[in-house]
Amino acid sequence: MITEKLPNNPKPQEWQAAQLSQLHIADYKPFNFVDGEGVRNSLYVSGCKFACPGCYNKIAQNFNYGPVYSQELEDQIITDLAQPYVQGLTLLGGEPFLNTQVCLKLVRRLRAEFGHTKDVWSWTGYTWDELQQETPDKLALLRELDILVDGRFILAQKDLTLQFRGSANQRIIDVPRSLASGKVVLWANLIK
Repeated sequence: MITEKLPNNPKPQEWQAAQLSQLHIADYKPFNFVDGEGVRNSLYVSGCKFACPGCYNKIAQNFNYGPVYSQELEDQIITDLAQPYVQGLTLLGGEPFLNTQVCLKLVRRLRAEFGHTKDVWSWTGYTWDELQQETPDKLALLRELDILVDGRFILAQKDLTLQFRGSANQRIIDVPRSLASGKVVLWANLIK
């Protein structure tokens, strides 16, 4: 009998950004069309402990991969976001919720400079329900988001026809509406 390897499953508050993050960045991709709706600037943070089999960005699981996040990079991201054709910022990884020191700083600056004229998307291996039991920094990051794609990538549920996600268990969540209603509200533009 072959047993499928599954991603790691943390207990609530087991993985803490303050202990794990090395503040490294795997990549920054300005002006792309694949990491959410519209033209986006995507920040790929380094480090993830979910270790999903079949992960499309396995190198970014290493917390020490790539350069350290810098003020110069943050300034460039903000400059790029100021372009009128850019809809927003996307946080990916690695795991953004294990890099809250970087992600919260950047998103709070985005909100200070652009308010809600630019949207913020994030992918995470955490589910919505798991995040509700997490540390204050993770909850603070969640409150700053517009869209969350939640859940670990499950190889057995891989479906390349899905909109903005890789496996059928993942959801595209409207964060403000979900927080206001106390239950998960899916993204209004969801097609499949």
